[in-house]
Amino acid sequence: MGKPTPTEVREATPADKPRVVATLTRAFDQDPIFDWVFPDPAVRARRGPRVFDMFFDANAAPNMRLVTGDCSAATLWHAPNAPEGGLRELWRVWRAAGSAFFRFKRIGDSVEAHFPPQPFWYLHIAGADPARQGEGLGAAVVQAGLDRIGNATAYLETGKQANIGFYEKLGFRVRDEWDVPGGGPHFWSMIRPQD
Repeated sequence: MGKPTPTEVREATPADKPRVVATLTRAFDQDPIFDWVFPDPAVRARRGPRVFDMFFDANAAPNMRLVTGDCSAATLWHAPNAPEGGLRELWRVWRAAGSAFFRFKRIGDSVEAHFPPQPFWYLHIAGADPARQGEGLGAAVVQAGLDRIGNATAYLETGKQANIGFYEKLGFRVRDEWDVPGGGPHFWSMIRPQD
């Protein structure tokens, strides 16, 4: 069995977690959502890896932590009707976000308030290493998830207008746009309807 190629998409293993966390931390370093949650770059640099470590462990559906062969791009998906984490999840967020907990929670509450009513696969996290963007790695890893869910509804939100065209090429369309209350970031909700 040969070494995986960078564009090969596979399921992430626990051994991949440090590389996935590092990739997602770099991918979201200049993201408007993370900039609002962690306005201080030093705090963002310290807390970002904790947040993505938490997401890797707690939020991905079975077999839906997908990465390129070298972990330069990654996605974390939630299955339809996935149970909420309750108090345990809040404790994980508190440990990861620290003093930014309430901003983090405000975003989470706003995101959930805009979920579509029908069951859907949720593309919770998608990111590519900025040094590798433009190579098609992000599209490959998102498409691999879409291929796995078949014609089921897929949903995501983005805080970057520049991402809209990327997701439209993968079959998503803008469903809504909204702001997090209290001066929070602007979001676009996107859905890929059932065929």
